[in-house]
Amino acid sequence: MSHHPTITRWLSGCALLCSAAHATDGYFQNGYSTRSSGAGGVGIALPQDAVAGAYNPAATAWLHRRLDIGLSAFVPDRSATIHGNPLASGHYGGNGSHWFPIPEFGWSRPLPHALSVGIAAYANGGMNTTYRHNPYAAFGSRGKAGVSLEQAFVSPTLAWQYAPGQALGIGLNFAWQHFEARGLGAFASASIAPDQLSNNGYHNSTGWGPSAGWLGRFGPFSLGLAWTARIHASRFKAYQGLFASHGSFDIPQRYGLGLAWQATRQLTLASDIQRIDYADVESIAQPIEALLAGRPLGSHDGPGFGWRSITSYKFGAIYQLSGPLKLRLGFSHAGNPVPTGQTFFNILAPAVAENHLSAGASWKVGHHGELSLAYTHAFSKHIRGRNSVPQPFGGGEADLQLGEDQLGLAYAYIY
Repeated sequence: MSHHPTITRWLSGCALLCSAAHATDGYFQNGYSTRSSGAGGVGIALPQDAVAGAYNPAATAWLHRRLDIGLSAFVPDRSATIHGNPLASGHYGGNGSHWFPIPEFGWSRPLPHALSVGIAAYANGGMNTTYRHNPYAAFGSRGKAGVSLEQAFVSPTLAWQYAPGQALGIGLNFAWQHFEARGLGAFASASIAPDQLSNNGYHNSTGWGPSAGWLGRFGPFSLGLAWTARIHASRFKAYQGLFASHGSFDIPQRYGLGLAWQATRQLTLASDIQRIDYADVESIAQPIEALLAGRPLGSHDGPGFGWRSITSYKFGAIYQLSGPLKLRLGFSHAGNPVPTGQTFFNILAPAVAENHLSAGASWKVGHHGELSLAYTHAFSKHIRGRNSVPQPFGGGEADLQLGEDQLGLAYAYIY
């Protein structure tokens, strides 16, 4: 697939900057911008910056002229424990890489005829581990084990305020994926392409898909609807012996509803409900039992990570103090995509954290600037495996653990 060279450079630069990290909504970020993260990740009905088009393209209609840039430091803590297995029982730490930078960028501008345009650049990640002590070594793997998935997006949007307080928006999402797998030699005999299973360095994949949204204001209330289509991405050719359908790894669709309430002149409350359809993407959703049914890694309907679709619930509060200071507080809960019977392969991607608490603040700098800070803590979550290690590997259970901290800083120029 070929894209305009400027878009390709944007995606390449963003992918090089953003190392993958567990993002708590599976491998989607809990919030795509510092301001949103500080308020629990809400954004469908409450645009706070020019990255808002990533949540809802219609939000671009309310942003006016602004430029937003930011960077977050993401620190996950992930590990696995195997027990009841005669070969591999033990505790395994996956923190070979300790922290990851995650960038954000947004720009917006109104046009004549009630139109507005914007562009958002943001990142996902969520399948990153480095096990210096390889959990699969007892079964024949060598060296460090782990995977690294990085996703960078550039999303131009166009919004039309077709009536006072009512807007429709459309967007086009260009995606760049960057992936590497290491230390999976134990699965070579179960792959259609053993030489394209592991230890082939990083490989890239690109794709695109549309998005659409609506945002309406009704007195003190705002209501938003947003949808982002599944992105059909090119295959990871160097890993067509790992992912189902010869290296396919599409990005699932997501859709959601948002509500915001201007409770007082100072206080705004908001909530989002979002669905992410992981179960519709074969390479993510196929269970490891496909291997036992004679469908090898890399084949059509071959085994994947066994993830199920999830729903996330986000709640945020924003309070404008007298003067230049604005405070944010938020909480979010995302379903766990990893079933208890699928933990053995998900040692590579233990994206099981569910509950997150966040806080943030913004303060004006001069006549046009605003500086924002946000901190998010994902409470450590332990998942106990149940019939999780297949009998050909000796049986037993694999338990997973994930906790996270994220600190973000962003600057806005409003003109």
